[in-house]
Amino acid sequence: MQRLANGWRGQGVRVGFVPTMGFLHAGHLSLVKRARQLAGRRGKVVVSIYVNPAQFGPHEDFSNYPRDLSRDLRLCRAETADVVFAPSDREMYPRDGAGSFSTYVVEEGLSRGMEGASRPTHFRGVTTVVAKLFNIVQPAVAVFGAKDYQQAAIVKRMVRDLNFPLEIVVAPICREADGVAMSSRNRFLKGDSRARAAVLWHSIEKVHAALSKTPRALSAAGLKKQVKNLVEREPGARLDYVEFFDPNTLEPVRDVTHGTHMALAVFIGKTRLIDNSRL
Repeated sequence: MQRLANGWRGQGVRVGFVPTMGFLHAGHLSLVKRARQLAGRRGKVVVSIYVNPAQFGPHEDFSNYPRDLSRDLRLCRAETADVVFAPSDREMYPRDGAGSFSTYVVEEGLSRGMEGASRPTHFRGVTTVVAKLFNIVQPAVAVFGAKDYQQAAIVKRMVRDLNFPLEIVVAPICREADGVAMSSRNRFLKGDSRARAAVLWHSIEKVHAALSKTPRALSAAGLKKQVKNLVEREPGARLDYVEFFDPNTLEPVRDVTHGTHMALAVFIGKTRLIDNSRL
């Protein structure tokens, strides 16, 4: 992959890149479409498919994360991706005679709250693998989805702080008809659990509605209680966190106004889902 990327670079070919963990859905494919627009007809689009063990905690769903490479390849081909890069763990985290893999990239500001607090080693794994993928693929532009809002902000900060020579584009969330954000983990939702997953979007809508009724700021603490009550009225649903924060700094706010960002994580049974929205 790196040799191929070096060849393109020498020819002045613009490369658009979409990093994924596979089991692709329409949301992923919208990122591939955007990468094609940004790369242009003469450019190249690379999609990586790699379930990165470094971003999963010891009791998370790494071994059960859905995988279907042959289906993913068909979808990428249909979306005119030029290359799918699907490395092995041994390639990404070498453990040869020189010793175990021991070099990580850590962002220490934006990663402290929300997902970083709930999954303490998660973002270290994300920034490390994304940095490696950027070095391998050497894109001019990389496209990330807004569903992982905090992740996208951290990747943008890493690119700025470490002088990676590429642009980060964040594409909108793709949703199902009932508002549920598209996710590979949605496949784990069976029967009534699938309908209960809509509580994340309903929580966001409830806060939107509350803000629309008053010109005043609303208490973040009060809104968190309302969201917790709404989520936990659903059988088998449990709120992991809900946060209201500045969309640029990711710092939590006490008073919620139009322009504040909201993010939440909810367990539906054993399946953990996330969502977010600008208010």
